[in-house]
Amino acid sequence: MNNDAGKKAVVEEKKPTLILGGTGKTGRRVAERLMGLNLPIRIGSRSGEPSFDWENQSTWESSLRNVGAVYITYYPDLALPGAAAAIGAFAELAVKNGIKRLVLLSGRGEEEAQLSEQALQDSGADWTILRASWFCQNFSENFLLGSVLSGTVALPAADVAEPFIDAEDIADVAVAALTEDGHIGQLYELTGPRALTFAEATEEIAKASGRNVRYVQVSTEKFTSVLEQQDLPSDIIALLTDLFTKVLDGRNSHLTDGVQRALGREPRDFADYARDAAATGVWWEV
Repeated sequence: MNNDAGKKAVVEEKKPTLILGGTGKTGRRVAERLMGLNLPIRIGSRSGEPSFDWENQSTWESSLRNVGAVYITYYPDLALPGAAAAIGAFAELAVKNGIKRLVLLSGRGEEEAQLSEQALQDSGADWTILRASWFCQNFSENFLLGSVLSGTVALPAADVAEPFIDAEDIADVAVAALTEDGHIGQLYELTGPRALTFAEATEEIAKASGRNVRYVQVSTEKFTSVLEQQDLPSDIIALLTDLFTKVLDGRNSHLTDGVQRALGREPRDFADYARDAAATGVWWEV
């Protein structure tokens, strides 16, 4: 057998990686990368086969069957009550089923998220934690896309800088942790290479897209009122309000070297993200 054939045989024997939230910002990118490496995957979602639902533990074991590793994202957010208990129970079930390599996407500066991190560490898994700052893609995928398209990004965030992280970098780190040795027991705090205020980030988007987009700071009450008009669930409104009034208080403004430690390279800059996102035309869709 030649070397190429031998490598192919090894790949074919690998068990699939379960990607929870496999259609989300980071999950779909992780899926694309693993498939690009000819590695098998299984998407964990309510519409997946088999179905996976965080709120229905009876779906967990079938999703874990014959899996080799798991990328864990929790919907809607680790900061919500009950998340830590769910993460702990899932991780223990995975380990019980012989699946030890678990990679968890977490958030910076969120005490509730750190409870989930501890639950993962206590499970006996070969864990890796990706503690990420705000995603650049929040401006182009879902949350703030409508605001950019409207020409006004209105948030209750003052002049506090955030080192936005590109979801492409998160996915690269996740795939490394899932497929390479040396990442077990590592907590990677992931930030971009510089911190920007939301006003500065909006300026970068305006420059890259050629659109007239501005940032406006609004009161927490105004922000909450707008969310209520969008008929969002009360727990999501509370989560977003808490995020802008507590977590965005400067505690996360400092830069970290998580991307460098995991990948041996610098993280992508927000300007690079804005340029690439603008090239797709996403900020000109109506």
